[in-house]
Amino acid sequence: MVSFLFAFLAAFPCVYSLVTPRQGVDFFNPTLNGGSMLDDAGNGLGEPLNVIISGLSSPDVLTESGFENYAKAIGFSTECLGIHLGGPQSANLGDGNGSVNQTVELRQDYGDATVGTCLESLIGGNHLRLYIQNGPEHDTGALFLAVSKEEDAEEDHTIVPDGYDIGRDQLSAAAEGTTSFGGVTYSTEAINMTGLLPAGSAGVNHDIATDGITTLLTVTIVQ
Repeated sequence: MVSFLFAFLAAFPCVYSLVTPRQGVDFFNPTLNGGSMLDDAGNGLGEPLNVIISGLSSPDVLTESGFENYAKAIGFSTECLGIHLGGPQSANLGDGNGSVNQTVELRQDYGDATVGTCLESLIGGNHLRLYIQNGPEHDTGALFLAVSKEEDAEEDHTIVPDGYDIGRDQLSAAAEGTTSFGGVTYSTEAINMTGLLPAGSAGVNHDIATDGITTLLTVTIVQ
């Protein structure tokens, strides 16, 4: 039986070489392979990737649809009536994909996952941009989020003072512990990390300083 298996693999090497297992780590530091912990806002500056959802989270969380359901469990939803104003931002996560546009942008839904983001568009609130680390060189599956709290429509949705740190902390507070949406229950653990983002405002969009903390969330589906 063993000799037959070796003979089969020798005859059809592509059967097993095409399947590359995902790296079993929390994430890969983008700066170690030409990437950045700031996204690209298109003006030479960027917004901090200040929340990471670990690649060791439940696999169903690490897909676009799975993340959107999780986001609804912590108070975010898709944009008002599906309308997005402004161009997408991009990020290089050092995974071999180079610079890639955001996967999706979600906004605070104020308790109503259907139309609550219309209120956020009007009065401001928290919002996030999602980037997935899934390139050929470092396919961790980790989700990198650029989170910030923004002003209302009259202020053109600019970021509030200290808005990057505030947005990160509000998202983390909403996520930590047990949450649920759409029949799925999540348990989330959060830890704060330093050393990925420098403190200060160098290179940061809107010249808003940050404290240099990145929050790592590990999300487990429990039901």
